[in-house]
Amino acid sequence: MTIKPLADNVVIKSVEVEETTKSGIVLTAAGKEKPQIAEVVAVGDGLVDGKEIKMTVKVGQKVVAAKYSGTDIKLDGTEYTVVRLSDILAVVE
Repeated sequence: MTIKPLADNVVIKSVEVEETTKSGIVLTAAGKEKPQIAEVVAVGDGLVDGKEIKMTVKVGQKVVAAKYSGTDIKLDGTEYTVVRLSDILAVVE
């Protein structure tokens, strides 16, 4: 099953980032809040109220999303978040 976002929505998947202390201890993700860096999985067509909006992100790009934005969904055991294009704050290069 696949997700096809509508209008100016974007489907993203959180990217797990391992953190290591200065002494070399790897910190797990347990007990931490949801990461803000995510990978774009699907992009909507950009049609909002009959007007076309330029979608500035592409599938595969890493992005920074607003902290408490979007709708979380689970599909085939994988967690995704559907956010509006305006909730994407930056592209990670």
